[in-house]
Order: sequence, then structure tokens, then C-alpha cells
Amino acid sequence: MSLGGPSLGSGGRTARRAFEFGQTHVVKPKGKHLATIVWLHGLGDNGASWAQLLETLPLPNIKWICPTSPSQPLTLFGGFPSNAWFDVSDLSEESKQDVDGLDASAAHVLSLLSAEPPDVKLGVGGFSMGSATALYSASCFAHGKLGDDNAYSAHLDAVIGLSGWLPCAKDLSSKVEGDEAAARASSLPILLCHGKVDDVVLFRYGDKSSEKLTSTGFKNLTFKTYDSLGHYTMPEEMDDVCSWLTSKLELKCES
Repeated sequence: MSLGGPSLGSGGRTARRAFEFGQTHVVKPKGKHLATIVWLHGLGDNGASWAQLLETLPLPNIKWICPTSPSQPLTLFGGFPSNAWFDVSDLSEESKQDVDGLDASAAHVLSLLSAEPPDVKLGVGGFSMGSATALYSASCFAHGKLGDDNAYSAHLDAVIGLSGWLPCAKDLSSKVEGDEAAARASSLPILLCHGKVDDVVLFRYGDKSSEKLTSTGFKNLTFKTYDSLGHYTMPEEMDDVCSWLTSKLELKCES
């Protein structure tokens, strides 16, 4: 999927900003509805392009919700606006994190999941900056609350991150302190996929994110790597996503 964005780090936490999210596209399940996944696009993209791809996957029991991020000024682009889930400055882990933007996007994901039936499994995934937002959501799920201390009210059953990275990595250890948070972290299925020739979000950021999550207690994590993959998707990767979801969400016997 097109851009996806160079990213890590972000503009600091300042006055509360207003976030206006774009159009949401829904791919309805073709079979029995067993799971709903909110899928988050990359930098400069929109929900429509991913909805078109996800609709082609052989996963008839999944409902896909593909929102579009707000258009907002990006520090990375010298203040020029782009569709983005949060502000980005550079790839340095030392950069200030845009917690307000991350919280707003994670809360938007929560609002989309809150309308789903109670008997379906819930997940969040994304590409590049969308992957970063999905992983931030995973950390908030384990913690039990967002960065602004509002409750994280959904139970996540699966998290997928393609060609992305872990934002707010320095704060992860504190988010999984305590038995309840540690239990949520260790049981949450996470799939990370990254190409070794990614020239936008370099492979080392995906690798480092996987190591950080695993070492912090996210033990149910799978990290798939692809020698010839750049900053895009390919059939082998999407096949792995389908197989992983079918296994983790126990979709095998349904149609």
C-alpha cells in the first residue's frame, strides 16, 4: 500500500489538539461474523485503499473497519499537512512522542470497536504508521488505560503490525507493571512483519520493536521477516497474515 511513512518519534505534548478523522470504509464478512479488525493505513494514505486489498483476502469471518486518519501538520514535513495518525519528527527513539495524537487515534479505534457484538473477537492492525498506532494500542490494552489515563475499554484478541515500529518504547516497561498488566501482555497475540530492504522504516526498527516487546513480556509475539520486501506488501506476507489470523482467532472450521 503506497506510502506508509517514515516515522518514529514526534512533536511533544502541547495544548490539546482537535482531531477530525476522515471517512471510514467497512468490509463486511462474507460468512459468519466471528471477528472484527480495525485496520490503520500508513502516512499519506487513506482507509479506502486498504479496504480494497483486505476485501480480497480469504478470511470470510472477519469484518474489516478501515478508518482514515486526520489530516494534520507534520513536523517531519516542516509543518506541511498529511493524513497521519500522530505527529512525526524523525526515527530517533530520543524524539519526543506525540502522546496526544497517539491517544486520539487509539481512542478512535476503541470507539469503532465499541459498537461490535459482544461475541466477536476484536483486533487492530496496520501498515507503517498504522502499525505503530496498532502497537501503541497494544501497549495501552496491556496497561489498561491510554496515555491520558482514560480506560482502555476493549479486549484485544489480535494485533498486527506490518513495516512499522513501536512508539513510546521507553515507557513500555512501566505499562506492564503489576500482575494484571503482565498477564494481558503475555497472552496478547501479536504478529509483526518487516522487509529487510525497507528503505522507509528500516528493518532495524522493526527488529528492535520485536525485541523490546518480547523482552518486556509480550511473549505471544511472532516476527516474520522477508529478504526482498521493501516498504510495501506482497502476497507471501499477506498469506502469512491470513494463516496467523486463522490460527489465533480460531477461524478454521467456520465459513
